[in-house]
Amino acid sequence: MQVAPDYLNPEIPADLKRTRIPIIKATAESLAGYGNLVTDPYSFDLEIVRWPAPGHRPVDPDSGDEGGTIEGVFISEWKGEILYGRNEAVKGHYILGYGNDLAKADKNHIGDPTTLLLWHANYHPDGGQLFCPLIKEPFIVPLALPGDDVTPQDFVCFYFTGDKGLYIHLNIWHEGVFALSGVHQFFDKQGAVHARASVDFAREFNCLLEVPLGDLK
Repeated sequence: MQVAPDYLNPEIPADLKRTRIPIIKATAESLAGYGNLVTDPYSFDLEIVRWPAPGHRPVDPDSGDEGGTIEGVFISEWKGEILYGRNEAVKGHYILGYGNDLAKADKNHIGDPTTLLLWHANYHPDGGQLFCPLIKEPFIVPLALPGDDVTPQDFVCFYFTGDKGLYIHLNIWHEGVFALSGVHQFFDKQGAVHARASVDFAREFNCLLEVPLGDLK
């Protein structure tokens, strides 16, 4: 029986290897296939996919995509060496990543993190998702193109200066939007169905994705 990830107690194995992923600046060109830069999030239309037909009879063309979207604030917050996320749109609370090896990660650590270690990612098959910063500060978003056979090496970390937001196409692997340090807040808009498919790097690949935050400061 499949069990949903326990985002606040992931029980990640110790001594995992690290897979460092490349960092590139987010531009209209570099984001092609992944999504779009967004300047006006309140007028941006999300992709919403019609509910799939379970049999040979098609879903009526005027139905199946009427769930609409939901909105809220997504908060990315470093507490010491642990990165927490809170998505008010779907009432989600998460440990998104770590700034040190799990056995050493200290919630009370003083100082900005120099590394992000990511244990999990997901995609939404029902619709796209939009994040727009409420504070003009840089942020990062690891993404990978669609495909259930995704591997850690498929991920790229996009760096955003904070003056524009990000729209992620449906089926694009992601986990959230990440502050480089401290707290960052984002306007979030996404499909109301909020279907999710997951990859657990720690258990499936015996590794964590690594982003060297020190290179961005």
